[in-house]
Amino acid sequence: MTFSSSKRHLSLALASVAMLAAAGTAQAQNALDNVLKAKTIKIAVPTDYPPYGSVDRNMKPQGLDVEMAELIAAKLGVKVELVPVTSANRIPYLQTRKADLVISTLGKNAEREKVIDFSSAYAPFFQAVYAAKSMKLTSFADMAGKTVAVTRGAMEDQELNKVAPPNVDYRRFEDNNATIAAFVAGQTQTLATSAAVAGDMLAKNPKVSAEFKLLLKDSPCFVGVAKGETALKAKVNEIIAAAKKDGTLDAMSKKWLGKAAGDLPV
Repeated sequence: MTFSSSKRHLSLALASVAMLAAAGTAQAQNALDNVLKAKTIKIAVPTDYPPYGSVDRNMKPQGLDVEMAELIAAKLGVKVELVPVTSANRIPYLQTRKADLVISTLGKNAEREKVIDFSSAYAPFFQAVYAAKSMKLTSFADMAGKTVAVTRGAMEDQELNKVAPPNVDYRRFEDNNATIAAFVAGQTQTLATSAAVAGDMLAKNPKVSAEFKLLLKDSPCFVGVAKGETALKAKVNEIIAAAKKDGTLDAMSKKWLGKAAGDLPV
């Protein structure tokens, strides 16, 4: 085979690879078309994280995230299939296409942005450390040697690792119900969770004399979208922008969190 012939074959091979890559990209970026064609959108939501997501007495999902999922489906003109997830599996569900979107108190950070895309923010959210009112806890240094209940893989788990002393005794649980149950039962001295979850815990357990101690992170909620799904992301952002403008986001936030959504990042 001559040099020119080899060069021609190499060029053809590279062209084929490029065509396959382009075809793969086109196939990967068709979630919106698939949703509209199927007339159904699969949205991952929490069912153990009130008031963002829980189930009522009839086991029907309810909460701010659930309502947001229903709003997006309604604006797209499709049915919604709610997919229950935990903090640990919500991103893998999106990556493996078990869900078209994740609406599950999802905070945005650099690590997560490497593997998924995010919409504009749709709701306020923050994480904090809680403990008994009698406990002195004015800085993260005061947590040294203390036990803390936290949900594995959640934002508060990640953030606490950045600021807490190395000798904090972590007690990690697979979902928020187990995390809260451990703290309420006195199995840990402190609790790292969201303000919403803590508020729900205190309302249901008035004998638990706990209070906010330390702010971990102010982290608004974003909708998670699979990497490269630019059309679906743009449509979700359009829906969020309209809901922000007409007061829908503020109304939803007041209903579930007791305060308006306020100025959210885009």
